[in-house]
Amino acid sequence: MSVLPPDLPRLRTLVTYLRGELSRTEQALAAAEKREATTTRKQAQPAPEPLAWLVERGIGVGRLPVRVHAGDCWDTRSRCAPAGADQIRALLAQGIPACPHCRPDTALGVLE
Repeated sequence: MSVLPPDLPRLRTLVTYLRGELSRTEQALAAAEKREATTTRKQAQPAPEPLAWLVERGIGVGRLPVRVHAGDCWDTRSRCAPAGADQIRALLAQGIPACPHCRPDTALGVLE
């Protein structure tokens, strides 16, 4: 005994309904595959290299440099900006203090 209706109008209605469900299921499958591919791509990318040197700026209009750090220093704040080694050397020569924790002056070979 079949669970399908025997008459033509109800069979056509059932086919129409199942086509709609198939379309929605295929769309959901495509969206899930796209999400998984994006997640896999993000996991495959290596983490960016940490910045080599940072300049910590003060608060206020001028935002002058107040301290220099190595890029992996744990004592940096949100007011830090990336800098090159030559810029850090120049700031140290101007008297901007080096971080006492990461000691960028020692890493760059600059004597106080």
